[in-house]
Amino acid sequence: MPHLTVHLPENRLTGSEAKLVTALTEAIVGVYGDWARDLVSIRLAGVPAGRFAQGGTAVDTNVSVTLGVRAGVFDRPDAAQITARLGAALTDAITRVLGEELRTGTMVELVASPQERTFVGGALAV
Repeated sequence: MPHLTVHLPENRLTGSEAKLVTALTEAIVGVYGDWARDLVSIRLAGVPAGRFAQGGTAVDTNVSVTLGVRAGVFDRPDAAQITARLGAALTDAITRVLGEELRTGTMVELVASPQERTFVGGALAV
């Protein structure tokens, strides 16, 4: 189940939530296929001005995306292609909705969870 947590400047997010959720969902579906659409879970976290910094200076052009994936994705023969497509597609979705000036400050981190460590509704997700 792909689940995303996106931290971005509050002033960039406000009013664009629905468009961003749609764009991020479509980015995942574009890589995994339509079967994943209903499994995509997104949490948008607006960061107040002055609380996002790069190199010791407050900025409003950084975005941090954490994408939780099953660990098995890294064992696939096409893992390098899938992970590259995910990183590019999510970055493209963000810049398409919020502006190209965010591209260089957008970081996508893929975090793997073994199947036996993922629970939904208190039950082991299979």
